[in-house]
Amino acid sequence: MVYRFRDVEISWLGHDSYRIKKDITIYIDPYQIKGGPPADVVLITHDHFDHLSIDDLKKIVTDKTTVIAAKHCENTLKKLGKGAVKYVSVGDEVSVAGIRVKAVHAYNVNKFREPGIVFHSREYGGVGYVLQVGDVSIYHAGDTDFIPEMKGLNVDIALLPVSGTYVMTAAEAAEAAKAIKPKIAIPMHYGAIVGSERDAQEFKRLYGGETVILSKED
Repeated sequence: MVYRFRDVEISWLGHDSYRIKKDITIYIDPYQIKGGPPADVVLITHDHFDHLSIDDLKKIVTDKTTVIAAKHCENTLKKLGKGAVKYVSVGDEVSVAGIRVKAVHAYNVNKFREPGIVFHSREYGGVGYVLQVGDVSIYHAGDTDFIPEMKGLNVDIALLPVSGTYVMTAAEAAEAAKAIKPKIAIPMHYGAIVGSERDAQEFKRLYGGETVILSKED
């Protein structure tokens, strides 16, 4: 299923993975994808295997591709062997192939792997992204909880994790969406590692704003 907002096409590839098209082709966190058109730009939010997959990147990255990734992805991305890579930290902005990309905060506050230690700490260095594609702004939250920094965002589309365990629950994501106030909210981060479409539907019910639940592209 391709969702069109103005002249931008958004396809959900499962889990946190998206393909966005407008003149160029952008992928975000490709994981367990079958392939697809070559990437002009790829965004990687952090270095966990379900977000930074060299096998999946090799399916879409060419020598003409620019990969934008959190700085801690460097050791793994050395294995890719093609494309140009730009490493970013929170607050960095990059312009490439006619789009603007800003790295923003993504971290957990209440998802614990053991007492006192969260899965994605603020110091860990994972990021979310705000993309400006033509006149459409898109926020990909990455792996995160509802954090104070979200309240300063002003975007058309918010791609928000909803499955809990490692990211926001549906209820937490609904509160995040209410704070961000996007024109469209699209739930993600379910159906692969944790969560199911029930989480997406629960998010839609609790949020009450304009929500699009995408079918995974085959």
